[in-house]
Amino acid sequence: MNATQKNPSANAPLTLGIIGVGLIGASIGLAQKKAKAFDRVLGVGRSQTNLDEALKIGAIDQAVSLEECAKEADVIVVCVPVAQTFSILHAIEPHIKANALITDAGSTKSDVIMAAKTALGDKVAQFIPAHPIAGGAQHGATAAKEDLYQGKEVIICPLQENIPPAVDAINEFWLATGAVTHKMSALQHDAVFASISHLPHVLSFALMLQVANSEDANVKLGHAGAGFRDFTRIAASSPEMWRDICLANKTAVLKELDKYLNLTKLLRDTIAKEDGDALLKAFTRASAERQKWEGR
Repeated sequence: MNATQKNPSANAPLTLGIIGVGLIGASIGLAQKKAKAFDRVLGVGRSQTNLDEALKIGAIDQAVSLEECAKEADVIVVCVPVAQTFSILHAIEPHIKANALITDAGSTKSDVIMAAKTALGDKVAQFIPAHPIAGGAQHGATAAKEDLYQGKEVIICPLQENIPPAVDAINEFWLATGAVTHKMSALQHDAVFASISHLPHVLSFALMLQVANSEDANVKLGHAGAGFRDFTRIAASSPEMWRDICLANKTAVLKELDKYLNLTKLLRDTIAKEDGDALLKAFTRASAERQKWEGR
């Protein structure tokens, strides 16, 4: 695809390369197959079993090496844990087409952009960072869904080096999956998602660990109901991915975690003092804000 084109499906034949065909990457493959935006979808991955599954469900047409993917793909989407971004981009940099475009699905952006600028050099203009706000507790190609991105947000964080037609083309790429796109700076992205995504995952992992580490864990888990299940659902997410996200966005995550700890300390003191009025006031506001948000 030429970077001056606005629509990634404008000229055929076009090849899509997906690096990392887990839940996110394989779902992109399925969605783009449905959209018929590409004539061929190539997949790259570490696990042959996962690649075989991606082939079986039709998310990709062929499993290839990183080098082959870079040489043949008109659009490349990198769907790997963010700590691997530099090594992936460094490996494909000598081989990518001059008119190819690259995007990613990383949950942090400032570190990904730094990795991209270091790995790609002058070719960083071909890289348009993105973050699809979609996923699930399960991972791997077996969990992939054709409609995973339908109606979901994708945040695009354009670089100063990107030309507008390239940004437009990647915007169209994500729209083709059924997503709704928004643009945001990398700094704002990382601050926002530390609060509404990264912190909730840390808390979910923590609660699961607290219960699992208790002497009567089996008894507690045997009586756990819907509330516990809802709260800890995301604790089943990829540990590797969330380790990388927390470390990559450390400053923003720690800031949000400190705020949360201060608030829980306040609630603890309120319970200890048996201050029912203050507790009711806090819970009532939280309940009202949750209902207001749900009604948007």
